[in-house]
Amino acid sequence: MQGRELRGLLHPFLLLLILERPGHGYDLIERLEAMGVSHVEPGQVYRVLRGLERDRSVTSTWETGGAGPARRCYTLTVKGQDDLRSWVAQLTYLNQVIDACLRRSANAVERSRGEHRDPYAATRG
Repeated sequence: MQGRELRGLLHPFLLLLILERPGHGYDLIERLEAMGVSHVEPGQVYRVLRGLERDRSVTSTWETGGAGPARRCYTLTVKGQDDLRSWVAQLTYLNQVIDACLRRSANAVERSRGEHRDPYAATRG
């Protein structure tokens, strides 16, 4: 799964990654890719990060030092932890619904195989 489906889940993915270890945008994009969220647009990640900061789910500080320009480093707040817990509850429920749908689909496909067999196959010689 990639692209649009996973972009809709950037909020909980970023909250999780920042909880595990604060980081800057490029670092978070690399970590998203490492967890299987590929082809994510950097602009989308930065928009979500700004929204999380506006909502007070994360805070950012400018890191200076070392070579290169200053970078924003994102850290999770208590509200961000609460938001992640809420996402986990919602995604757990969604996972149960999807699992039930997949089981039901597999059973329906299996049943339909038996119903769509050639009724005349045994009479052909």
